[in-house]
Amino acid sequence: MNRSLRRGIADLACRVLQAALPPSLQSWGQAIRCETADIPDDTEALRYALESFCGLMPRALAWHLLRPFASLTGDGPPFHGDPIMMNLFHATLRRPRVTGVASAIGAVALGLVYMALAGAPMRYLGINASALLLGLALLALLGRSLPGGRRLTTAALVAMAGALLATALLGHSVDGAARWVRLGGFSIQPSLILLPAMLVAFARCRNALTTVGMVAAAMALAGQPDRAMAGMLAVGLAVLAIMRRDRFVVAALCASIAGFVATVVRADTLMAVPYVDGILYSSFEVHALAGAAVMGGSLLLLAPAIVGWHRDSPNRESHAVFGALWLAAIVAAALGNYPTPLVGYGSSAIIGFALSLLALPTLEGAHDTASTRACSEADTTPPDQHLLTGLA
Repeated sequence: MNRSLRRGIADLACRVLQAALPPSLQSWGQAIRCETADIPDDTEALRYALESFCGLMPRALAWHLLRPFASLTGDGPPFHGDPIMMNLFHATLRRPRVTGVASAIGAVALGLVYMALAGAPMRYLGINASALLLGLALLALLGRSLPGGRRLTTAALVAMAGALLATALLGHSVDGAARWVRLGGFSIQPSLILLPAMLVAFARCRNALTTVGMVAAAMALAGQPDRAMAGMLAVGLAVLAIMRRDRFVVAALCASIAGFVATVVRADTLMAVPYVDGILYSSFEVHALAGAAVMGGSLLLLAPAIVGWHRDSPNRESHAVFGALWLAAIVAAALGNYPTPLVGYGSSAIIGFALSLLALPTLEGAHDTASTRACSEADTTPPDQHLLTGLA
């Protein structure tokens, strides 16, 4: 390789690297170009440029891959302000909402694999995929909403409880169970859409009115009646009571337990619906790959809670409630004729999962410096505000 070619490759590598680096690290790219140009030996200059390229380019690519998700969830530009770029894996772990978005995409995709192998109608696959897009669009829209404060969060939670009560009284009834609302020829289950967000929001915003909202939700679920959702509410509040007990949590927990008992003593005569209920077991009868897809997709729902528990200790109660409620939904699907969230046919759980991500902190884990600590504190407030803005 002649001298001019070595120098040309070194310069090209530096230019490409600088173009790929995010704005916060552009000075690094410029410094590498200048240092490469100052090295008199062409071979050494080429070696230095390629080493810098190989060392920083994976992280630059990670920044570009993560940026759409961070923007989607309202987390802001990834790596902003970091002296050293983190790789994609660690950067994703720092953002519970991004982890949740990745989990939702993975779970729905695995659910599509199951339904395709099981021979489900193609429109079922289209509806689940459309629900994922709708849920992510709502997450992006609400995640970027202006802050509204705790009062708006309270109002939203009470409004959601009212919607659940209205469903119990006026909703579409099947065999005595009034759990659905008909919209444009489709049936949606408001409890699957609203209750997860309500629970996680209550973990972060508790007062007399939000407690009234949770009590009203317990009454609504008892009236529908819906053992799965009533159990999800009771389990979520029990976990919250263990971690952060106060009079509001205790009152809501007592109401939820009473509501769950009311659903248990009433007969549940609903039959299993194909591709919706009981697929945690039946999927293995279709194909081992279908069973693995259903199981893997279900476990993905717990990923945001597991990550948040280990990396965001100040907000552990929120992550614990998030994980407990979705685990309860999975267990309910295993024990009875209740929807298998995200991996089975149905749009409500997919949208509900996306909305529940709004109540999680937008940024966590960066507590090792004063600047990042301030950023994290600022980011722990908006979820309540975003949630109420969108759901009121």
